[in-house]
Amino acid sequence: MDINQVIDVFRDGIGVAIKLGAPILLVCMLIGVVVAILQAVTQIHEQSIAFVLKLVVVVLILSLGGGWMIESLQEYAYKLFELMK
Repeated sequence: MDINQVIDVFRDGIGVAIKLGAPILLVCMLIGVVVAILQAVTQIHEQSIAFVLKLVVVVLILSLGGGWMIESLQEYAYKLFELMK
């Protein structure tokens, strides 16, 4: 395995990590901003509101997109195992 293959493996791994983590992180950020604005407007500063909403959204995203995430991760793992042969 030469250095170019190693760089490709790491680049693909980072790409897979971003592709799998980005939907959850972006939606949680959006929920956090919306809840912060609503809390500032209503002057209700309860920490559990943001936490519970984010938890529900993460569970929904994982239940809807979990199959796609596992398939992407399996494809990357198969590609790694093929390189090990």
